[in-house]
This record gives sequence, structure tokens and C-alpha cells, in this order.
Amino acid sequence: MRGNEAIDSKPQLEAEIRRRIADEGGISFADYMALCLYHPEYGYYMAPRTRIGKEGDFFTSSSVHSLFGRLLARQLRQMGEILGKDDFTIAEQGAGEGHLCLDILDALAEEDPEFYGRVRYLLVEISPDNRSRQRQRLDRHLPRVDWCRLEDLQGMEGCVLSNELIDAFPVHLVEKRDGELLEVYVTESAGELTEELRPPATEALADHFHWLGVAPVEGNRAEVNLEARRWVAEVGRLLGRGFVLTVDYGYPAAELYAPFRRNGTLMCYHRHCSSDDPYRNPGAQDITAHVDFTALEREGEGVGLVPLYFGEQYRFLMGLGFVEALIELQARESDPKRAQALRLTLKNLIMPDGGMGETFKVLVQGKGVGRPDLLCARALRDLPLPPLGM
Repeated sequence: MRGNEAIDSKPQLEAEIRRRIADEGGISFADYMALCLYHPEYGYYMAPRTRIGKEGDFFTSSSVHSLFGRLLARQLRQMGEILGKDDFTIAEQGAGEGHLCLDILDALAEEDPEFYGRVRYLLVEISPDNRSRQRQRLDRHLPRVDWCRLEDLQGMEGCVLSNELIDAFPVHLVEKRDGELLEVYVTESAGELTEELRPPATEALADHFHWLGVAPVEGNRAEVNLEARRWVAEVGRLLGRGFVLTVDYGYPAAELYAPFRRNGTLMCYHRHCSSDDPYRNPGAQDITAHVDFTALEREGEGVGLVPLYFGEQYRFLMGLGFVEALIELQARESDPKRAQALRLTLKNLIMPDGGMGETFKVLVQGKGVGRPDLLCARALRDLPLPPLGM
């Protein structure tokens, strides 16, 4: 496997971007971000690259520890009980290198072999590089796993699952200037990629804020993720009966577009360093924006997806038994230093003060399932206390 050092420069992609800018007189930031992330040959998510983990550019919850996937498996098992079907489909989109899928299937095979035998795990993956990595990592579960397109999920019954998918959808950048909503375009000046504010090319941007009932204030920059609305609408139409479980970092709309958020939330990640410069090494760094969970809920309701749960990741994991699982894992560890390292590692999943536990949110929507009491929704006061002496 080539190291990231050998593929940090993408001159072919930058040449393509500059050609598009010259031909069109500038391109929207959404088009620029789409090229950087999803160009078929040179995009960040499409070309061979170690993206996740210590050797990559960022961590995900599933790459921190397998417990994340094991706790998710508990919720999926309950969803299977609620549906009461012989077969249960889990469809994960944007599964990266397959860590979460592996942890979920390992947990199901170990803790509930009967349910495991009824599970069909579908991976919706556009990256050939990721598909290859997933196939290698999931070798022992291949009888239960298959790959498909999103449209192939038509009529499925089960759960559509995503973990840090929507934050990487291309977003439009807008600013409010003199009472007018303007859009950021990427242009070229003196050989450098630069920005220019123009009237929006589509009325969909202004319409989005009217529909949402929240908008950036004068002088503020913000992101508009129209693709997220299209995605949840399509998922809701495709799902026959079941659940949509979305894990990502983001906020409700009122917080996402709050006046104090002057520069929006757009961030870039490269070798575990963050920056706010999306024009550095196009195609060699991840570009993300925080998710608007209000838009996901509201768009989902229009296609029959009922909001069943929304909360911080730490509350979600605590409801699924994080504390009990941590105590069990510690009990298996005889070395005090390794036990302490385990606690510190798992702490990353639930740290509420600016860590994964608070920044990451979980949204569960249901279709045709009523309003069940989900395991993840257990109030902290109702959780069983750990045994004395632990």
C-alpha cells in the first residue's frame, strides 16, 4: 500500500478544476467540493488512500473501538424484534473500510447467532478502493454481505445505517450581505484558486431557508446541504418498512445557523490536522460540514419517516449499555495499565465536552413501525447501576 505522502498532490485533478473554471467562468463551491471528494479517478474518496485511523487523516467512532459497533448491534437486534420478520436487512452507506460492519456482524454472530443467520448486510459504496478494502476485511462474513446501489434498496425492510456519511456531501456556501443571500463561487486569480460572491444560480438556496424557518444573519457565512435533503427523501421512499439510523456531527438548524457561528462549519482534515482552507491540495484532504438534523427530520417526515430519537452520541451509547459493557471489558483485562488504556480509549466515544460524545448526534427515524420505545432512548436515570465495588 502506498503511503499518503506519495498521493498528497493531485495535479491532474487541479488541472481539471482549473479547466472547468475557465470554461464556465467559475464554479459553485458545491461543484468544487464534489470534484475534490468524488472525481472518479482523483477524488479524495475514490482514489486509493488510507483515510481512517492512525495512518490516515481522521478517526471515526467505529475506528476508535469495536464497542461502538457492538452497542449498535444491540439496537439493531431490537429493531429486528420490532419488525418481527424472518429476514432483517441492514443497509450501510458510506461504510469506509468496513470497520463498523465488521464489528456489528462479529457482535451478532457471537451474541445472537439465530438473528445473525437472518441478517442480510448490504453495503452501498461508490468507491472502488473502499469496496476492495471492505471485501478483504469482511472475508469471514461474506455469506451475509453484498454490495448494491442505493436504488436497489427499493422496498427493503430493516435499517438504513450511516456513520459520518452526510457530513461529506457537497455543500453550497452562502453569505448574507446587505440583506441579500449570495453564493460562493470558486474562480482563479493570478494563478491561485480564489472565491467570489455572486447571486445564487438556483432559487433552491433561498427557498431552503424559507422552508427551514432559519437563516444566516447579516455578515455570516453558512453551508446549505441540499444533497442531504435529496438523500433522506430518497431513502424514505425506498424503505418499505423499518428504520433510518444516522450518526454524524452536527446540530439542529437553530444552532447550526446561530448568529455566533460567523464562518459556518466547513473544515478540512489531512493527517489528523484540521484547517479551514479547502483550496489546499485539492483531492488530498477531506472536506466536511456539520449536518443540519432539523432538515433531515423535516424532509423525512414528508416521505413517511417519523422521528423516533435524536440526541448526543454519549446518551445514545449510554442507553445501549455503555457503562455495563465497559465494566465487562475491564473485568477481562488483568493488566492495570491496559485496563487504564482501555478506559481512556473508550472515553473518546462519550466525552461530552467538545468530544465525540457531544459533537456527534444520532437520529433514528421510523417508517411503518409506530412509536416504539427504543433501547437507545432509555433515560440515564433509568439505567441499571454497576455492581458495588466496580
